[in-house]
Amino acid sequence: MAVANQKGGVGKTTTAINLSAALARLGKRVLILDLDPQGNASTGLGIQPSSRQHTTFDLLMGERTLAEIALPTQVDNLSIAPATQDLASADIELGQREGRIRLLRKALVGQASEPYDHILVDCPPSLNLLTVNAMVAAHSVLVPLQSEFFALEGLSQLMLTLKQIRQSANPALRTEGIVLTMYDGRNRLSQQVEQDARDALGDLVFRTRVPRNVRISEAPSYAMPVLDYDPVSKGSQAYQALAEELLERNAPIAA
Repeated sequence: MAVANQKGGVGKTTTAINLSAALARLGKRVLILDLDPQGNASTGLGIQPSSRQHTTFDLLMGERTLAEIALPTQVDNLSIAPATQDLASADIELGQREGRIRLLRKALVGQASEPYDHILVDCPPSLNLLTVNAMVAAHSVLVPLQSEFFALEGLSQLMLTLKQIRQSANPALRTEGIVLTMYDGRNRLSQQVEQDARDALGDLVFRTRVPRNVRISEAPSYAMPVLDYDPVSKGSQAYQALAEELLERNAPIAA
């Protein structure tokens, strides 16, 4: 599942980390695949730069397998394939390669599915070659949507990109859903963004809303998910609820 939004500062990496941790708490074996050159998901889970000897860049280049780059985290059942600044040159390094939009899919085929119940790809905050690779390789895309002005304008561009990917490279790609982040129920703007999103996208918008919460912001500085940093905070409870809703949406339909 690609976690993507071309706009920065919307809670994308925060959602990737905390949703993964919540799924792991529910007994799922989870991997975060860090495709952001900033490597914030790696840092946020305590993976120091000196420990990132092999990264997702090596995976894309075909020089390492997923098993060789994946590292355990302090969270039970949660691993991460880390990233470094090497990914910043990916558009140049990979742009000349044949099948450049399918490099991640090719790297994952036959080796990714068995050890993990869920793989979440933390995409960079742009619709570049890395994000396209994630969408071509993924079954679905989860979109964090900041509850602020202009949020829906950026979302329309992302939805158009998803449509183009379906038409050209990954017909099975689906929209996992839209999750409202940094939500403040006391704020009329947050309420209006939610209403507009639900009017336009209906059930694609998750019932769970992630609130603006200082504990969520503090947790990365301690290199841990908010679920471990403050398990009873509103932010922690929201991501636990989001994980449960995600599993509910994907539960097999009884015969």
